[in-house]
Amino acid sequence: MSVITQAIISADREARYLSVGELEAIRDFYTTGANRLRIATILTANEQQIVEKGSQVFWQRCPITPSNSGNPTYRASCLRDQTWYVRLVAYAVVAGDTEPIAASGTRGAKQMYSSLGVPLENVTECMCCLKEAALSLLSLEDASAVAPYFDFLIQGFKP
Repeated sequence: MSVITQAIISADREARYLSVGELEAIRDFYTTGANRLRIATILTANEQQIVEKGSQVFWQRCPITPSNSGNPTYRASCLRDQTWYVRLVAYAVVAGDTEPIAASGTRGAKQMYSSLGVPLENVTECMCCLKEAALSLLSLEDASAVAPYFDFLIQGFKP
């Protein structure tokens, strides 16, 4: 939930005006908006590169995994899913909140991967590889803004 939504819901629940602190948090959210959009643009523009680099590193680290079994359908599904997760991180950066990732249902995805026989350790490692690939394209300041969203995603897949 965005800072704005949280502040409004909290104030409304208590039948009060927004506090000075809440208004400052909303101001800060808007002040950092251009930077969040710029970072999301970098992630979006480099999605293929992030997925290609991340998947190559992943397959080196986890050579025995369904997506690296020689089955082109499994590989294509893995790459498709990776682009989806990079997109979710970009959404979270824009929102300034983990809600887009949480709303995607990492718990449901975790159950899906388990039912398909994909080791959750491998999914977690794959997300770590995507994080590394994405952060390598960013400045240290931008990387520190993006890393928590990848960390939230990674935590959601831990067994």
